[in-house]
Amino acid sequence: MLTSLALVFLLGLAAAALCSRIGLPRIIGMLLTGILIGPYVLNWLDDSILSISSELRQMALIIILIKAGLSLNLSDLKKVGRPAVMMACVPASCEILAFFLLAPHILGINRIEAAVMGAVLGAVSPAVVVPRMVQLMEEKRGTGQGIPQMILAGDDIYVIVLFSTFVGMAQGGSANMMDFVNIPVSIVLGVALGAAVGLLLHLFLETAYRHGCYVRNSTKVILILGLSFLLMAVETWLKGIVSVSGLLAVMSMACVLKIKSPEKVTKRLSAKFGKLWIAAEAILFVLVGAAVDIRCAVQAGAAAVLMIALALVFRAVGVSICMLGTGLNRKERLFCVIAYLPKATVQAAIGSVPLSMGLPCGQLVLSVAVLAILITAPLGAIGIDRTAGRLLVQESPSDIAE
Repeated sequence: MLTSLALVFLLGLAAAALCSRIGLPRIIGMLLTGILIGPYVLNWLDDSILSISSELRQMALIIILIKAGLSLNLSDLKKVGRPAVMMACVPASCEILAFFLLAPHILGINRIEAAVMGAVLGAVSPAVVVPRMVQLMEEKRGTGQGIPQMILAGDDIYVIVLFSTFVGMAQGGSANMMDFVNIPVSIVLGVALGAAVGLLLHLFLETAYRHGCYVRNSTKVILILGLSFLLMAVETWLKGIVSVSGLLAVMSMACVLKIKSPEKVTKRLSAKFGKLWIAAEAILFVLVGAAVDIRCAVQAGAAAVLMIALALVFRAVGVSICMLGTGLNRKERLFCVIAYLPKATVQAAIGSVPLSMGLPCGQLVLSVAVLAILITAPLGAIGIDRTAGRLLVQESPSDIAE
């Protein structure tokens, strides 16, 4: 395992630095490194690290979500309101609709299989989007209009619930209305649980400080990480009883800490998690790349590329619908469309599930998922990085002071 971790860090960071040097997003180098040293090409990674790949990727995602929560201004999020809620479901619904309507004609599958494929492909990648939105918030770019905050809403919870429902139907079951009820329940309970834990942590730190026991920032980082892992575990413990979003709980906890703690403290904590992200980023994207079977992408063919492109058009329409009545100009709306393109994390996690469950469409779903990662992750990352400076307005110091 140590050799594998050495390869992940050294080769992943070297490839990231090379891509950065030639003007490409760092994640492209990391993804390509993962594909190259993964089990489907050179097979240099030990089985011990591949067996816990999903847990390692989840830990890395937790780190950037904590940093996002410590950077998120809730007053800005309140200003966004309705569009943020719509972004969590409308674009994904439009993309799933595209697969439902068009995939049977283009890929030769039935409607239920098309819905399963749409659910696999429907989620935007938090791993690609979140760190970039955090950077934009730190640069105060687009924050006056609440654009990064709105995009952080994400749609992975909604899509995963739909995926579970459609897979059940594909296996001969029927849709369960409780699955759809669990979507808002999961969101509300996740936010509430995270807020409660964040408040308790703040009270603990404040009490310790009053009694002359100063908790160093490094210790606070460990405490926050430990509680975050526990929040993710709660989601697993309660599975089948009540639906709770662990990822939302983690971000909610960090948001409460930001509200309750002095600004200088949250800035220092955010900076420390930023340093942790350097290592976590390499683990996340190299292991996502390692989960990609390049042979599946070759098998998918031109029809799959056409289907992915058409689905992205539907997705763009969905994002545009969410922007109605927001007061954003054309450039800002275009940026929102671009920022909601990349796919990687969710597709790498659930792309092989239909195949492992023995569904007839399993191999095709996996192939299209792999191809979508290879196309949209670089496309979205490059698009966000290259257009943010041109399409979004940066707040002036006077605006920030106000």
